[in-house]
Amino acid sequence: MMMARKSEGLGERPKKILDFLIKYQEKHGYPPSIREIGNHINVDSTSLVDYYLNQLQEAGFIERGGRISRSIRVLRTLDGQVPFMQTLNTVKTAMERATHELLSIPVIGRIGASYPIPMPESDVPYFDSMSTVEVAQSLLPKEKLSDLFALEVEGDSMIDAMVNDGDIVILKRAEVANNGDMVAVWLTRDNETTLKYYYNERNGFVRLQPANRTMQPIIRPEKEVQVRGKVVLVLRQYASH
Repeated sequence: MMMARKSEGLGERPKKILDFLIKYQEKHGYPPSIREIGNHINVDSTSLVDYYLNQLQEAGFIERGGRISRSIRVLRTLDGQVPFMQTLNTVKTAMERATHELLSIPVIGRIGASYPIPMPESDVPYFDSMSTVEVAQSLLPKEKLSDLFALEVEGDSMIDAMVNDGDIVILKRAEVANNGDMVAVWLTRDNETTLKYYYNERNGFVRLQPANRTMQPIIRPEKEVQVRGKVVLVLRQYASH
């Protein structure tokens, strides 16, 4: 009876998402991405999709696997039944694939996605390593995995690129960048770090462009801008409610 009440409290979109999750997993053997779910229900906002998924999780229909992409597990159908055995087997396979060969990447500090953050008093260009984040190797570049590191984003200058305050960015160590790359840079004169899009203006200056229409770019002489890494993956911090 309790599950019936919870089901009745769901809107049409969460119900449609649950049906899509079950059918997608049966067909592919792994869960859909947030973007695929949004496309199915004609919703562009990943935050809105996350809101509907939270409704399903709070009602006991699905389970989510933290920061690991494609880690949604269906616990029961709308009528309160556990999905049939074939669905359980494909979900199990999906979870195993999602967690197989996880790579622990050091989260070595915070980086500004607003105004630059002052550098710590250290020979290391970021904060000391205090934690790690686990990511499936299949989501990462296949070459030189040991060159990867993670930073926690602070600020909202990259929100139009779907990088929000509190997100984790995975970067590949690099000293050069192409125009349009999202990079972590050290501003040597200011002794500060920031996360921005990189553009070489060919006049001896570099433009560090935010992805936020309300903010102005940072322009510095090329010699004062040191690229430290290119973003290869963003781990989004979805709200819990």
